[in-house]
Amino acid sequence: MKFNVKHLDSFSRGKLLLRTFFGFIYIIIPHMFVRFFVGIWYMIQSILLPWVILFTGNMPESWYKFRAGYIFWGLRVNAAMMNLTDEYPAFGVKGTSETVEFSMERPEKLSRLLNFFNFIKVFAVIPHIFVIMFVIIGVYFVLFIAWFIVLFTGKYPEGMFNFMVGFLRWVQRINNYVGFMTDKYPPFSGKEVEISE
Repeated sequence: MKFNVKHLDSFSRGKLLLRTFFGFIYIIIPHMFVRFFVGIWYMIQSILLPWVILFTGNMPESWYKFRAGYIFWGLRVNAAMMNLTDEYPAFGVKGTSETVEFSMERPEKLSRLLNFFNFIKVFAVIPHIFVIMFVIIGVYFVLFIAWFIVLFTGKYPEGMFNFMVGFLRWVQRINNYVGFMTDKYPPFSGKEVEISE
């Protein structure tokens, strides 16, 4: 998985305030509404996938592309609401972005038993969830401090920015592992490292 957000030289103070006070209305509600209906197919796939993978050893390519597109859509919304981009997130599983980059290569094979008994993967990521709970404290702290820095300077400190992007990357790697996208166990890091799927 490759995920990154372009660090802008300057951020819009006006858009920052607009997202803060009205982002729930004009970003979250419309996207959640549409994603709910698109997500029905995502959930149906999630129910069928253990059986599909058990019998075929992989996920159909069209399903994989759909799921990757759905993930990318969510990442675009999260990046906007975490003030990592001034860009309004595009709707849909085929939406694009000038600032948010995401890609995944479909693995040649997926473990039939590991994905059929997916609860094994869920138990395997408990250490990640434990660590992430503490990282989230830092995320809220950085969100708060960075908001004022962007408001007064128009700049997002690069270290803080990379920490936030790394958090999203780490969480998404966990989701990919338990969500049938890969069998590679996620690293305990949000750093941009090359992980063969």
